[in-house]
This record gives sequence, structure tokens and C-alpha cells, in this order.
Amino acid sequence: MPRPSKILPPDHPAYTEAVEAMRRYHEALNACVPAVEVERLRLIAEGLFQAVTDYQMKAFGMGFGSTH
Repeated sequence: MPRPSKILPPDHPAYTEAVEAMRRYHEALNACVPAVEVERLRLIAEGLFQAVTDYQMKAFGMGFGSTH
């Protein structure tokens, strides 16, 4: 059973930070930024979304393994 106090609401800063990172990645991709920088931004965005997903899965009692 999920613990409501542990579940992140959609307006939580972790979500907004992940979305902002994805926006920066897409902007760099469309602005012909060097590939190494685009990849760096992609990894940051991916990591932030993965961290939020892992946290939420754990809050719902479905997360197994290590936390970031």
C-alpha cells in the first residue's frame, strides 16, 4: 500500500527539475550544440527522471534495488 506522505506530487521540485533538464537537452539538440554537450545534458535529464521514478516506485512499495 502506498504511503501518501512519501509520494511526490506532480508539482514537486524533483519533477520540475527533471522537466527543465529535458527542456535544456532538447534545446541543445535543436541548436546544433556539440555532441558531447548534448550527450551530457541527455544523461543529466535521464538521471533525474530515473531518480524520480525510482523514488515513486519505492513510495508505492514496488521499488527494489539501490537508490541514487
